[in-house]
Amino acid sequence: MTDNGHEIEQPDERVPKRVIGTPPHGKTLIPAEQKPDDVEVPGVYYPDEGKARKGERIVALCFTVTFIAALVFIVNYVVFQVGDVDSTAVSNLALGAPLTVALLGLAAGIVVWVRQVMPKYTLVQERHAMASDGETRNYVSETFLQGAKESGFVKRPLLRRTLLLASAPLGLIPLVLLRDLDNSKMPASAFHKELRHTVWGTKNKEGKPLKLVVEGTGQPIRAADFNSPGGILSVVPEGYEHDLNALAKATLILIKFRPEEIKSGVNLNWTHDGIVAYSKICTHVGCPAALYEQTTHHILCPCHQSTFDAADGAKVIFGPAARPLPQLPIAVDEQGYLIAKGDFAVPVGPSFWERGDAEAKVRSEGGHA
Repeated sequence: MTDNGHEIEQPDERVPKRVIGTPPHGKTLIPAEQKPDDVEVPGVYYPDEGKARKGERIVALCFTVTFIAALVFIVNYVVFQVGDVDSTAVSNLALGAPLTVALLGLAAGIVVWVRQVMPKYTLVQERHAMASDGETRNYVSETFLQGAKESGFVKRPLLRRTLLLASAPLGLIPLVLLRDLDNSKMPASAFHKELRHTVWGTKNKEGKPLKLVVEGTGQPIRAADFNSPGGILSVVPEGYEHDLNALAKATLILIKFRPEEIKSGVNLNWTHDGIVAYSKICTHVGCPAALYEQTTHHILCPCHQSTFDAADGAKVIFGPAARPLPQLPIAVDEQGYLIAKGDFAVPVGPSFWERGDAEAKVRSEGGHA
């Protein structure tokens, strides 16, 4: 059968029909627990009690699996801490696997509950005026209350208890996650090292400042060789070319400007002969902001199109990023190679709540945040 060229799915004839809005055959609704076993109620198909009992046990098993998996998630959240790339990968697996099992178990249990325990109806929605009369509204209310009874939540204690059991740890998971947002008890040294600082503030094996080297080749950069205005290089710290943890925060973009192109947003004390170094880590969500438009001096992050004005301290001119790309103070050593004078004055990458203290300090000292 078709309607305007579209096929209409035919209802299952084995299941009685009920028209929404009027009780079937003008009779009042009969709750499942009041229906005699030898009486067939028009418009309702009640599952066999043996099948319903089997479904009840399956649902209880699913909810028990959800309970266990949710507890495993909470335990793993405490045990598997992050700190580097490898531990983060392990933590993701340790948290993702049990949470997936918990949610799948809960969903599977609900599906089996509806399909094998509750009565079945084939409902036909008739076209009528949007405003329902009082009789229809009363019938809908009566139908809702009957549905609550037919769900078996009260009649079948095994389903009720296992559902509550499965829901309890799932309800605790957000509380555990929110509790972890409080880092007031975290050692200050660890907090500062992991979030506020990069390896640019360290020294090399000879106790000298780190050189800026080309990403991929590890070639040190002479300021005299990087003399073409508009030029750009992707730069990493000397000795950390293959340290992914360090590069996640310390990768730079190096840009050469003509003196007249540099605007007030750039801290000139942190530049050398028109060469400016910015963090390559976008301040939105941490993607590499690696696209550069030479004529406009715009740095573009390809992930969410945040755009920064490199000639004006990498200030945000478009997109969701909320802060400029931090500028790294640079200089040259006695051989003319570019080196880092120190670490970034403010934390790089995406924002976190406590970073405001560092920015306020930099602004008070007249620096660029």
